[in-house]
Amino acid sequence: QVQLVESGGGLVQPGGSLRLSCAASGSIVSIYRMGWYRQAPGKQRELVASHTSAGTTTYADSVKGRFTISRDNAENTLNLQMNSLKPEDTAVYYCNALKTGRNYWGQGTQVTVSS
Repeated sequence: QVQLVESGGGLVQPGGSLRLSCAASGSIVSIYRMGWYRQAPGKQRELVASHTSAGTTTYADSVKGRFTISRDNAENTLNLQMNSLKPEDTAVYYCNALKTGRNYWGQGTQVTVSS
């Protein structure tokens, strides 16, 4: 089992920044990929960014150049630095871990971008 706990969400004005963190615990050895997903009201959950154990990162086109994903293996955390935030970034953000074909999810953290 893998447990994931997100933190760092909140309310921010357009153009502002937030940093999300995901603390992983439990059976974290051999996690292949970790990532951030988001789900806005009335929309499907979508991948925002991911980071594999080999160090490969991917980003959704909508966040490229604004968001940066990083993984701290020593602290067992996954971070998402979000800059130049837009109202359309408003969503619940979920941390995800993929291990031996099984997906694990955190409880989510709300990000609201509004003036």
